[in-house]
Amino acid sequence: MQEERRLAVLRAIVQDYVATEEPVGSKALVERHGLNVSPATVRNDMAALEDEGYLTQPHTSAGRVPTDKGYRLFVDRLGSVKPLSAAEKRAIASFLDGAVDLDDVVSRSVRLLSQLTRQVAVVQYPTLSRSTVRHLELVALTPERLLAVAILSTGRVEQRVVELASPISDDDLARLRSRVNLAATGEVIAEAVTALKALQDEPVGETPGEPVDHTARVVKVLVEAMSDHRSDERVAVGGAANLARYGDSFESAVRPVLEALEEHVVLLKLLGEASPSGTVTVRIGAEGPMQDFAATSVVATGYGPHDDALATLGIVGPTRMDYPGTMAAVRAVARYVSRILDES
Repeated sequence: MQEERRLAVLRAIVQDYVATEEPVGSKALVERHGLNVSPATVRNDMAALEDEGYLTQPHTSAGRVPTDKGYRLFVDRLGSVKPLSAAEKRAIASFLDGAVDLDDVVSRSVRLLSQLTRQVAVVQYPTLSRSTVRHLELVALTPERLLAVAILSTGRVEQRVVELASPISDDDLARLRSRVNLAATGEVIAEAVTALKALQDEPVGETPGEPVDHTARVVKVLVEAMSDHRSDERVAVGGAANLARYGDSFESAVRPVLEALEEHVVLLKLLGEASPSGTVTVRIGAEGPMQDFAATSVVATGYGPHDDALATLGIVGPTRMDYPGTMAAVRAVARYVSRILDES
């Protein structure tokens, strides 16, 4: 009972400190949270929590504020991420459902996440190497020029022009389109590339030499399109202006965060590896990978079609944040983005 009561005291202090940014005293806790114990008992619990490293006292006679260890216990004992309200879910769905392509999905997601959490939102573009080939299309622009289109499971669409050494007939084009799809559709990128390369030595059509050359040129372009890993380090960022609302209390952490917004590799390191879809990870203060962000917390989760975590999205903000609400928003946005990619 004593442990549960102290946890209730810690939970109340975290909630009040996040809301007010003022050290929390025992009398205020009793009045606001209905703890059903005396202020003296609460003071004893606060002293015990301070001795255990969960709270700290900024100065003598002041109330207490949570430490990183206190935030960690608070997060770990949440039990589960609270669901969003029906109105919040409808708002997310209506905002994201209007997206027209992957870039629009990412752009809308980062804006929505920053608005919901009032933090800096970061959305990584889906990692190309983890995606699968959904469909390949070859379209004749002229008899000697093709448009090769690769549609991936992430919703990403790659288009490249293929210049042929000689005209290709409609029949040969149809056969080539069928062969590349048979080889690559449904395969992860690495296996699709291997299967496509194997096609280069297989003759097709009736004209010796030329169809093989057609195949080689098409395969080369498709392989290049699917081997472009530059997007693996692409991120979208939104809500940088939210940093201003923390004022002096977050001043020491604002500069490294602002600098990180210019360095996508740093942001990706902060987000960490994509966790399984639906699993929200919270790294508080010094738990993160970089010392400059010791006053910062990161809440993130993976997203992708068919519950495959192809990339990560999340928020970066001060350790003094609304963890339950932020975790719920991050998980909800990730689920809706995953659903959109699943249906695209």
